[in-house]
Amino acid sequence: MRDLIIISNVSDDPFAIDIAHMCGQIEDMADLISLKVYANTEFCPRYLSDENDMANIGKSLTGKTVVICSAATNHTRGSLASRTFVLARAAKDNGAKQVILVEPDLFFSAQDRGPHRGKDEESRPVEDLKKFDGQAFTAKLYAELLRLSGVDSVITVHNHSAKVQKLFSDTFSSGFYNLTPSEVYADYIKYSDMVSTGIDGSNLVLCAPDMGAWPFVTQVRETLGLSGVSRVVMQKSRSGERQVSMTLSAQSDIGLEGIAGKDVIVLDDMVRTGSTIMECCRLLHEGKPNRICFGVTHFYASPEGRENMNAGVLDEILTMNTIPSILNRDTQGRLRKKMVVLKIEKWIARFLLRHLGRDATRFERNFYSVDMSSKNPRWRPNPGR
Repeated sequence: MRDLIIISNVSDDPFAIDIAHMCGQIEDMADLISLKVYANTEFCPRYLSDENDMANIGKSLTGKTVVICSAATNHTRGSLASRTFVLARAAKDNGAKQVILVEPDLFFSAQDRGPHRGKDEESRPVEDLKKFDGQAFTAKLYAELLRLSGVDSVITVHNHSAKVQKLFSDTFSSGFYNLTPSEVYADYIKYSDMVSTGIDGSNLVLCAPDMGAWPFVTQVRETLGLSGVSRVVMQKSRSGERQVSMTLSAQSDIGLEGIAGKDVIVLDDMVRTGSTIMECCRLLHEGKPNRICFGVTHFYASPEGRENMNAGVLDEILTMNTIPSILNRDTQGRLRKKMVVLKIEKWIARFLLRHLGRDATRFERNFYSVDMSSKNPRWRPNPGR
């Protein structure tokens, strides 16, 4: 595996260390790269090579693939992005064949608009354009800087912005991979005791909190392979930045009365304050379901979100460690009693190995692990895979 080097943009990043280990990297990251910071705070990394090799200066990475994992939470995103730029350039300057960035929660994806950016913006009303007057189209800038620094491919997970997906696809051509975690959710839903699916899924309802989540809900249902699973989708309207009202869309498979006594899972890509999701759960609760759960890929554990989602109308939260700090019990706060985290390092390692044409059969069934607090009523020793 010496032609593959997996590193992080910070020292001792558990997420990156796990992926490296699962891909067969024996060496510690500290033996592969020095992440030096000068006294003036400037970052100056160095890929380590044989000190006695005077014939291959500047060529120590020739023919190698360098993977940079960027998922740490003990630095600002601006700092991590800057480190990634330098690490990628250092890899290319020392002969690397290709540089792959693994960033599960793609940075700057929320900054996916500028005041005037192409045909997609021409139909927007001037009041909408004014919101971004003077603002950079930062997601586009980030993609361009990654490419300029030497990154050849970007691997991310469940990115929420169609615009960001398009601009990264355009910037990296065939080298942008937005991994959709439908199989991870489907596997846990099907084989855990979080919900009771019933015969052929007839006891399970999947809910999209808005039309943007509808394709993902449909994909999870297809991956489950249970034809009896019903889908509902919410239609929401905003009266303010955090004031949301919801009704059940006519596009739903069943009406609100159809969820009575069933288990419902709301699925979405991200949550910050939880106000929209909780409004969705309150409406679902009127239908008298047996249980309401929330599956969300990127969990931003804000104090407001923890407060909102502690309400009794939400029974359990299923998330992933794309933002690794969510594994911390203090970060989970009072939600630890209803939270389950699916750790996806194996899943990403499996994709990476397949992408590089390597054997990943050991992860065919065992492709994630489960973390939950003992405060969760469903907790048991060694829960899940």
